[in-house]
Amino acid sequence: MGDLSFQNNVPDPLLAGKELPTFKFELEKSKGKVLGNSFGKEATVEQLPISKGIAGVSMQLEPGVMRELHWHATAAEWAFVLKGRVRTTVINPAGQTETSDFESGDIWYFPRGHAHVLECLGNEPTHFILIFDNGYFSEFGTFSITDWIGHAPKSVLAKNFGLPESAFDGFPTKEVYFARGAIPPEKIPENLQGPRIAPPQIHKFRMLSEAPHGVFKGGREWRVDSTRFPISKTVTGVILDLEPGALRELHWHPNADEWQYVIEGDAGYIPQGYGHSIENVSSEQSRILIGFNTGIYQSIDLSAWIAGNPVDVLATNFNKPESLIRAFPRKDVFIAQSE
Repeated sequence: MGDLSFQNNVPDPLLAGKELPTFKFELEKSKGKVLGNSFGKEATVEQLPISKGIAGVSMQLEPGVMRELHWHATAAEWAFVLKGRVRTTVINPAGQTETSDFESGDIWYFPRGHAHVLECLGNEPTHFILIFDNGYFSEFGTFSITDWIGHAPKSVLAKNFGLPESAFDGFPTKEVYFARGAIPPEKIPENLQGPRIAPPQIHKFRMLSEAPHGVFKGGREWRVDSTRFPISKTVTGVILDLEPGALRELHWHPNADEWQYVIEGDAGYIPQGYGHSIENVSSEQSRILIGFNTGIYQSIDLSAWIAGNPVDVLATNFNKPESLIRAFPRKDVFIAQSE
């Protein structure tokens, strides 16, 4: 889970200096990989060196474009659909495949090594955010099926599939990455192998179709971890809506790093255990997608920490009268509303 050198008291050189490094990266302003109006833009330790525990990708697919069949050897993939519709097909180690359709507000999770494909559905582009549980992972270093077949000898391919070598004439000789073709049919077609066998754990969760985890005067929070989405054992996802001037109060996460995407724009990263807050300083509602590299969500909020201590302890600690201390909130604030 990220860079665990701190467990052995080995200081991170990025954080051991006199000044902290940047925690922000302008993801949507980066170039990435582009095909027409389809793109993939990433934030890894190369673009945002502090983000050792989590990498993120902003991806858009045009109608008729797919992110070709591939798998990730060193990271699990968690995704949130911002707009449009997506169809995925994934295979697990038991050989079971699942094809699912996603729309805005839905999420998916593919464990490490589970091969999958992402297709744009319908006549409108789809845009989604991918979160990976490894900051050193690059979306542009995946195992793609065209790259593999393109580098395998035709004699091996012929023996593998029981076909003549000529069957592989004209196959791509290098990675395609984005493949363009016809718009997929609305009804999920039959697999080459015939009827599907559903895997024991589904990869889809309708995040924003659920009621918010918490509703506050200053905003709302949706939260999905492995207690609700069992397959997502290494990533927890949060959607945070903040009203103008609202504050996700000062807090920290004792068990995970935090990756942030301000919809639609910048990415941010908070290492495990670092105290922080999130404030909407605009005049409009702000929505933030947050990913954690853990399957179980944990946080300790400053208001709850203070409220959990005896009044005399707090008065002594801050050198203030108990009358002032008693004016502090007596429960977790979580989201504070602007006065």
